[in-house]
Amino acid sequence: MAEHTSSSITIEAAPADVMAVIADFDRYPDWTGEVKEAEVQAKDDKGRAEKVRLVLDAGAIKDDHTLAYTWTGDNEVSWTLVKSQMLRALDGSYRLAATAGGATEVTYQLTVDVKIPMLGMIKRKAEKVIIDRALAGLKKRVESGPKN
Repeated sequence: MAEHTSSSITIEAAPADVMAVIADFDRYPDWTGEVKEAEVQAKDDKGRAEKVRLVLDAGAIKDDHTLAYTWTGDNEVSWTLVKSQMLRALDGSYRLAATAGGATEVTYQLTVDVKIPMLGMIKRKAEKVIIDRALAGLKKRVESGPKN
């Protein structure tokens, strides 16, 4: 398996509020810089997305792909690639942990492998850009309060 990239951020909100934003795929184009379209194709018995089609534009990585999501309790979600035009792998997770002050520590881990040849250094940089933008967007979205 390819190496992964990981980063964390603290968000001033309860884990449930953070996970509610993460689980709201229809709104991803509003707060993630890279996701241009999101379509939930299947849900589990709790109404959480199990299969989601995403159109991604992350500079060096542009793709229309489908991910399968696995929810572990209320504070973790992970995903694996089902199908893609240009990616061989897109596996990742969000893990949430409540902090003593009532905030949430969010750790985002991501592994990207592309079908076209790409230097590992460039791949890691793309992963880092995706993670940093997603965490910053998530923080801004959660801390700015609910949106309709």
